[in-house]
Amino acid sequence: MGDLSKDINSKFENNRVKALINIVYTANWITGYQNEFFKPFGISPQQYNILRILRGADAPLNVQTIKDRMIERAPNATRLMDKLCAKNLIERLPCAHDRRIVKIAITEQGLVLLEKIPDNFNSKLLAKLSEEEAEQLSHLLDKMR
Repeated sequence: MGDLSKDINSKFENNRVKALINIVYTANWITGYQNEFFKPFGISPQQYNILRILRGADAPLNVQTIKDRMIERAPNATRLMDKLCAKNLIERLPCAHDRRIVKIAITEQGLVLLEKIPDNFNSKLLAKLSEEEAEQLSHLLDKMR
């Protein structure tokens, strides 16, 4: 089992400080894991999130709706979508009666890519937690926010 004090060679003023630093440290650890996981697919975790949002939508979405649904609120969501467009994973659909309105849709190529990515890719991150511990952790994080 990991020990934050040993991992970063530090002592903490109290358990609240240790918990907060542990959350930030763990978030960075998760981000690193996900970045490495998605490299072979040529996308980032944020781009994956955009593709999943679009796959689950009943119709093309505007950019703001996509931003609102993202897990990680990326200020560069438009740039992320530009990159997905360049890879032909999503497409911009201009509105026929108002040029200012653009909807975003996932392409067939985007759907094919999502099929290649296992839904349980994060399961290794949680493998050491029981279902009850995962529920408790989720509850504590909700309580913190």
